[in-house]
Amino acid sequence: MVLALIGPAAQAADPVIKQQGYIPFGEAPINYRSEDLHDPIAVLQKQMDAGKIKLKYEPGQTYLRSVLQALKIPVNSQTLVYSKTSFQYPKISPDKPRALYFNDDVYVGRVHDGMALEFVSFDPMQGAIFYILDEHDVKEPRFERANLDCIQCHVANVATKGVPGVMVRSIVTTPSGTQKGGSPSYISGHESPLNNRWGGWFVTGKLNQPHMGASNLPDTGFYLTNTSDVVAHLVLDHQTQMHNLITQTNYQTRLGQQYQKPAEQLVRYLLFAKEAKLEGPVDGDSGYAREFSAKGPRDPLGRSLRDFDLRTRIFRYPCSYLIYSEAFEAIPEPAKAFIWHRLFEVLSGQDQSPDFAALSPEDRKAVLEILIATKPNLPAEFRTTTKGPKQ
Repeated sequence: MVLALIGPAAQAADPVIKQQGYIPFGEAPINYRSEDLHDPIAVLQKQMDAGKIKLKYEPGQTYLRSVLQALKIPVNSQTLVYSKTSFQYPKISPDKPRALYFNDDVYVGRVHDGMALEFVSFDPMQGAIFYILDEHDVKEPRFERANLDCIQCHVANVATKGVPGVMVRSIVTTPSGTQKGGSPSYISGHESPLNNRWGGWFVTGKLNQPHMGASNLPDTGFYLTNTSDVVAHLVLDHQTQMHNLITQTNYQTRLGQQYQKPAEQLVRYLLFAKEAKLEGPVDGDSGYAREFSAKGPRDPLGRSLRDFDLRTRIFRYPCSYLIYSEAFEAIPEPAKAFIWHRLFEVLSGQDQSPDFAALSPEDRKAVLEILIATKPNLPAEFRTTTKGPKQ
């Protein structure tokens, strides 16, 4: 399988290409080239420029551990992909997979003996912003934005919903990690059948279902941990497509185009309407699930949208934790009002359509109560209901 989250960022001889050539959405009203960015990497670079944070170089791991700490990305989010992606693809193989680390807003890629760390950082308004960081020991390391080649690959396909985004791809690989000729390619989200996921990835932990991933990890001495946790994979699959739907809805609204279709798709995906069923229990092996769940927020009954189920579905309460993200909050009106109204219709039980048949009255009631308790500035209709969803 292929991870197409990052790259190719540029040609190896010139890893940063800026302000050259055609960039989709480069003009108003999106202005993707804008340097007025508020994504986590942009914020971190400003802190570094001000002398508030200094990255630490570590022999063997370069700036990786320091960057993860600065961005609050857990080491146990590590997933390993051996399909040949990124502009550093010659150095990726089943023996030397690329390591990926992530949190709610940033994805970090590291290649064995690579020349640069690779980043996709989500800006609330612009979506995926692509960066690299030279891995050589220098006095003042600096994140460089990589525009041109990344955007050409990460916009011009349906996998990212036609906006700057991310994707997790599953393929049948040859022994070297390239895609086998004539074989299919799959894009993974939480709706994807498990037997089509993770081709070209290593997957560790317990999952009682067939999938395309490999479990025979290579020598992991190079990596920060010796896991490629199945729970982290499940979260990654969900999160990448959720990010794309949020950005797509944002862009369509700002472009003055019809926003209701992507917004409705966002609502369905947000509520896991067509989630592929798990045949649990699913057990990770890195502590990722415990650390992820601990981040809350929680309602007075101790419930959180980050609580896992991992028996028949990923999460205990079927509503994405990215509803708390800055990117979700930045969705412009009138799309945001449409989304909130549709969420209320579903969670209150007014919408009993087949699209949401998988959500039981108990699920709807729990999600509604959690949002009322934990999500500030909800629309008034959420605040006026005290009854559970209609049966």
